[in-house]
Amino acid sequence: MHRYRSLEAWKVARRLSLAVLEETDDHYHPKARSLFDQLRRAAISVELNIVEGYALQSPAQFRRHSRIAFGSAAETECVLELVSARKYLPAETSRELLDLIDNTLALLFGLMRKFPGE
Repeated sequence: MHRYRSLEAWKVARRLSLAVLEETDDHYHPKARSLFDQLRRAAISVELNIVEGYALQSPAQFRRHSRIAFGSAAETECVLELVSARKYLPAETSRELLDLIDNTLALLFGLMRKFPGE
């Protein structure tokens, strides 16, 4: 069951989840609360959907959950851009997280291409 841990997409999504959790904890500010909460949920959703799709042991379900994870990664990117524009995180931190998101999106796109169509 834990073979999902061998997926590069999961590894990068895991790093993204942990980094978002750490950075939003370290830079918490009341004005950032709603955006940080959404950022955390979206980033965690990426990782969880990869795991859920893998656990269902069906190519169709894995494909479906990979697409959901891709959508969550895009949402993460959008929220992070808002956070960055409001300067709720340091510029360097935002750049590092955006790099992780770009990598995650690319890997998820690769997974979706590997399992095309429904």
